Amino acid sequence: MIKVIIIVILLGSPSYSSPIFKNLSSTLPHHVYSGDWNHFVGGGVAVMDCNGDNLPDVFAAGGTEPAALLVNTGEFIFKKSEIPILFDTTGAYPIDINADGYMDLFVLRIGSNIVLKGIANCGFVDATDEFQIPYANQWSTAFSAWWSNEKLPHLVIGNYVDLSNPNGPFFACDSHQLLRPTTSGYETQNLEPGFCTLSMLATRDASGQMRLRISNDRQYYVRNGYEQMWDIVDERFLTELDGWKKVSIWGMGIASRDITGDGRDEVFLTSMGDQLLQLAQKDGTYSAAPFEIGTYAHRPYFGDDGRPSTGWHAQFGDVNNDGRPDLFISKGNVDQMPSNAMRDPNNLLIQQLDGAFVEAGLSAGVASTDRGRGAALADFDLDGRLDILVLNRRAPMQIYRNETEDVGHWLNVKLTQDGGNRNAVGARVTVGEDVQQITVGGGHAGGQALPLHFGLGSTLKVNIMVEWPNGVVSTHEAKADQTLHLHR
Repeated sequence: MIKVIIIVILLGSPSYSSPIFKNLSSTLPHHVYSGDWNHFVGGGVAVMDCNGDNLPDVFAAGGTEPAALLVNTGEFIFKKSEIPILFDTTGAYPIDINADGYMDLFVLRIGSNIVLKGIANCGFVDATDEFQIPYANQWSTAFSAWWSNEKLPHLVIGNYVDLSNPNGPFFACDSHQLLRPTTSGYETQNLEPGFCTLSMLATRDASGQMRLRISNDRQYYVRNGYEQMWDIVDERFLTELDGWKKVSIWGMGIASRDITGDGRDEVFLTSMGDQLLQLAQKDGTYSAAPFEIGTYAHRPYFGDDGRPSTGWHAQFGDVNNDGRPDLFISKGNVDQMPSNAMRDPNNLLIQQLDGAFVEAGLSAGVASTDRGRGAALADFDLDGRLDILVLNRRAPMQIYRNETEDVGHWLNVKLTQDGGNRNAVGARVTVGEDVQQITVGGGHAGGQALPLHFGLGSTLKVNIMVEWPNGVVSTHEAKADQTLHLHR
């Protein structure tokens, strides 16, 4: 089915150059994600524009080192900017909680999580009390958010091992917190059971319903745990009676995007060993992709180590703008785990005309063997080509500029609207046959709040359909090679 759909959509599409990236990591200020065993996981990056110049800026978790804000000044020159000193950070997600036009940061920590409120010129102040975020001394490693009809968003925090359990860390997975907006702030509801979560994503699933997907690390739940789906409307976990199949993996990160052209998002789950791509089905369920699709990326492609790979952050993005979403996966051993590969290069999987993916990490120049954790595909120099950023554990952060010469056209779409949900989280944007959702969450301990990037191939003019969060649909036309700002 995948091959038929994609061939119909892209028949006659021209071929484009293999992707080439240049390592410009030497231009970055020195920053690493450090720490002992409780920082084996985490190490996320939040990418957003914090000063209104359209250039993506970066907040990077530091573990036992201070977190860092790297402001993009152009030409791949980033400068560290002053922010409140934060230790024990595991990740962060950009979200405009108070709809003032400045991105805030929900910062995940071992200890109490912190909300940094964005102000002008990439300034951030601790507003945890101002937003009345409840205190919780936990090991937080995942986050997602969505708006219903309230001015403030629902916030959900995924927690890992319960550090207060004297019998841990195995069989000691913590519960999660759903923060509900009230007239005066937030109230807390526990989501149980928790199976040591490392990623959460609230999005429309294969059924078209808003649901919270939760990916869990079986390293610590060991037995009797599995991947989870929480229905946001019904407020319950799905079971096998709902068609939710129990799958147990070493879940690290979530990526979600429609890659078959049927309007339903596929889901990619990173893990130790197989990286699992789940294909959306017409009945609203998921099935594992065939091995031949090329996304399992279960061993290092150097060929010198037969032990399993360890995947962390994953993200779909069209790196050569040919109209087919590609896939980047940051890789790296947990620490010195002998059962898994030590030299474990990042993956750059390029989608082909038949829907299969081909490895290009080595030839593209992004095959680092540092212990990758959080990452981002983003256009850091605004040339229409997606670049790559990787935060490493106990090794310097890396950035790669996309210098692929023969690429297709592109379009960025930025949505804003009046009201509390200023950035239209929950909207779906269709450009041609390509459908993307605006979400907060997923990845590994970090995400981004940037315009949606669409590769257009040889197309110079496109039709755009936006389904706004309230269900209103608008249609637009646009020329290629620009950032289009649509306001409802």
